[in-house]
Amino acid sequence: MALPSTVSSPSFKSTPPYLSAFNPKPLHLPATYRSINRRSCKLLSFRCSSSSFSEKHHNANPPKSDDLVELPLFPLPLVLFPGATIPLQIFEFRYRVMMQTLLQSDLRFGVVYSDAVSGSAAGIGCVGEIVKHERLVDDRFFLICKGQERFRVTDLVRTKPYLVAKVTWLEDRPSGEENLDELANEVEVLMKEVIRLSNRLNGKPDKESQDLRKNQFPTPFSFFVGSTFEGAPMEQQALLELEDTAARLKRERETLRNTLNYLTAASAVKDVFPSQP
Repeated sequence: MALPSTVSSPSFKSTPPYLSAFNPKPLHLPATYRSINRRSCKLLSFRCSSSSFSEKHHNANPPKSDDLVELPLFPLPLVLFPGATIPLQIFEFRYRVMMQTLLQSDLRFGVVYSDAVSGSAAGIGCVGEIVKHERLVDDRFFLICKGQERFRVTDLVRTKPYLVAKVTWLEDRPSGEENLDELANEVEVLMKEVIRLSNRLNGKPDKESQDLRKNQFPTPFSFFVGSTFEGAPMEQQALLELEDTAARLKRERETLRNTLNYLTAASAVKDVFPSQP
C-alpha cells in the first residue's frame, strides 16, 4: 500500500513548503517541537491487523454521539481530519477485500493513526468516505477519500481479514464564553505570516494575502489547520482527539507561533549569510 510521503523536518538550509489556501501543502514543524508533544497522544495496544464489514454504521440520519456502530478500520501512518482529503493506493489483499465490500455497500471506513515503530493504533480516528476510485485490472485501487465525522474505538469485533471495531461518534463540546471567531482569526493571521516567511525563504515572490478561512466556521477551520501539520502526526493526533474547538485553536496558535519564531530565525540567518543555499 503506497502512502502519501512525508518530508523531513526543516532546517535553516531547508525551509518548510508554504501553505496554499487552494491546495494546502503540509506545514512541517521543527523536530524539537514534535518531540515534546509525543506524550499528548494516547495509543491503544491493539496491533494493526484486520475483518469483514457490517453495514450497521450506515444511516441516512446524522450520527449521534451515543450511537454504537461497527466500522471497518484502516490503520495508516497519518492522521485524517474531517473535511480533509487523502489519496490512497490499495494493493494489500485484505484491504482490497475491504474496498470491494465497501464499494458494493457503504463507501465509509475508519482511518486510525498507526505508529510505525510500535505498531499500535490510536483509539480515536476519522471516517474516510470514498469520493473517487479507480479499479485496476489486477484488483488494485486508487482512491480519493474525504474525512467525515470523528469516532472513538470502544471494542474490537474481529481482526481478520481486516479490523472491524465498535465505535461511538465524537463531537466537540460547547466552548462556553470563548470567542471562537476571534481565536480563528488569530490563527489565520499567524498562518498567513508563516506562508509569507516561508515564501521568502524559498525565494518566491510575495503574494497578496489569501482568505484561508473561506467563511468556514471555527470548528471546521480548526480541523483544516490541523490537517496542514502533516510533518507531525503525533501532534495532529492530539489535535484530532480534543473535544473543544477553543482548546484546539489555542494549541494550533501555539504551534504556529513556535513555527513562526523558527522561520524568523531562519530568515535572519539567510539575511546574514545570503549566499548559503
